[in-house]
Amino acid sequence: MKYYPIFLNVKDRPCLVVGGGRVGARKTATLVSAGASVTVVSPEFGDQLAAMPGIQREHRFFDPKDLEGVFLVFAATSDTAVNQWILAEAQKAGVLCNSADAPDQGDFILPAVMSRGDLICAVSTSGASPALARKIRMDLDQAYGPEYAAFLELMRAVREKLLGSGHDPDEHQQIFRAMMKKNLPGLLAANDIHAVDAILYELLGTGFEVKDLIPQ
Repeated sequence: MKYYPIFLNVKDRPCLVVGGGRVGARKTATLVSAGASVTVVSPEFGDQLAAMPGIQREHRFFDPKDLEGVFLVFAATSDTAVNQWILAEAQKAGVLCNSADAPDQGDFILPAVMSRGDLICAVSTSGASPALARKIRMDLDQAYGPEYAAFLELMRAVREKLLGSGHDPDEHQQIFRAMMKKNLPGLLAANDIHAVDAILYELLGTGFEVKDLIPQ
């Protein structure tokens, strides 16, 4: 099956998780971290979901009416027949659904994800080998350390300042290519802020210092 790769903005969107166990907890945690408005429906809740803040818990069995106004749903119960029922009801309601025990039958699957601040790398083998997806994600973990989060924060701040000053957008690409060639992530990893400031001055002139762009 060919999947369409996409990053969804679920901030403040109503999302539903059916299932109160460990699988449901994992799905819920990823939605909460993305800012979704999450409702979890289950007759019982494991320790993780029982203690998880920022969610709405419904202590009961799933009802198809739970899908009304929902952006997406995870069918994450321990009962395959119930998950299939939720999937069928979601498809009738036009709601995107992921079935935890049969992801290939749902509308979307979840990739293995490596994140460093604004840097998000998602790896999928289209369900053929989750183990390989995890391995590649671990390789990315090694290749892109925490310094890339700081680097992207710096790049964003520079871009916003340039746009705010009326700088020609056509020249931005050249500046950012030059910044990429200067190994700024490595300098940030070494906490060599003086060297970073020197590069910013070389490329951008005055008014572009790390302490002002990304204050701690």
